[in-house]
Amino acid sequence: MPNIESAIKRNRQSEKVAVQNKQQISAMRTAKKKFMQAVEAGNENSAELYNNAVKAIDKAASKGLIHKNKASRDKSRLAAKLAK
Repeated sequence: MPNIESAIKRNRQSEKVAVQNKQQISAMRTAKKKFMQAVEAGNENSAELYNNAVKAIDKAASKGLIHKNKASRDKSRLAAKLAK
């Protein structure tokens, strides 16, 4: 446990940011799963769910939560599923 005031504050901040990052990644994964389920079920709103998933992936990549290459790979795979 840190004794210095700035280190204590930094711990508080990093805990808060870690929670936000986890929520962002979870939201991205949920959006991808919803799209995949819609495609498998043959739902009509697949295009809308695709846009939501791509938006979530881009957001995570821009914040550095996932690598830009992983973002591109994920978007490519989702687009291929949508095209089928």
